[in-house]
Amino acid sequence: MSTDPVAVGSVRETPESICARKGLHRVAALTAYDHPTARLLDEAGVPMILVGDSLGMVVLGHPDTTHVTMDDMRHHLRAVVRAGTRALVGCDLPYRSYETPEQAVANARLLVSDGAGYVKAEGGREILPQVRAILAAGIPFCGHLGMLPQHVVEEGGKYRIKGRDDAGRQRLVEDARMLEEAGAFACVLELVTPPVAKEITDACRRMVTIGIGSGPDCDGQILVTPDLVGGFPWFTPRFVVPRLKTGADIRDAVAGWVGEVGRGV
Repeated sequence: MSTDPVAVGSVRETPESICARKGLHRVAALTAYDHPTARLLDEAGVPMILVGDSLGMVVLGHPDTTHVTMDDMRHHLRAVVRAGTRALVGCDLPYRSYETPEQAVANARLLVSDGAGYVKAEGGREILPQVRAILAAGIPFCGHLGMLPQHVVEEGGKYRIKGRDDAGRQRLVEDARMLEEAGAFACVLELVTPPVAKEITDACRRMVTIGIGSGPDCDGQILVTPDLVGGFPWFTPRFVVPRLKTGADIRDAVAGWVGEVGRGV
């Protein structure tokens, strides 16, 4: 499978064009929370952008994603959409915003009204009624299996790798198939053991798998952009190798300027 981006000129990406990459070209996806970052990612050729609820930690200073609200997501989504990207822009449904099918559809429609080309929610069989309702409303859906950040408090505040035992493996594979059968065009696999992530990827013929900390065999990869560019230097996941030291460079640049001002330069 090629890792080269598909040359599509100025044609805007769609869920269908992302799915068409399966088995041919790996999908590179990144998060964006503001207008300039979205523009830069688009200019770099990123085909799929997620306005992730990770903004709770890397933008808003919360300890986890459970503090993020619909108002937060809509505010940042609108900023990203203003970039007018060729990339397909989607948005997370935040914590407790999709507890019933009716609530899920209502909030998904709000995100679509703000410019989202798809919505994402965490879980498998336990949210299938919500997933089906979202898809029945004509809204493209991306799943999220494995480690579920919105459930981290319930799991004692630990981000644990999933799929290590046979029961966990079987549940993940079955959940992925359920999401695919429901009509999800993609699914993020977070902190899933690489053999299980590969099994899911091979088993799903229509749904694209997007890995994060789940090995190299998914149909694509997603990262939190500040992790990739060193923009949040106080914490970096173990599976990320930052390509830049943006945070440190900003700190050094500002410190140098502050010194110049103090010296009257």
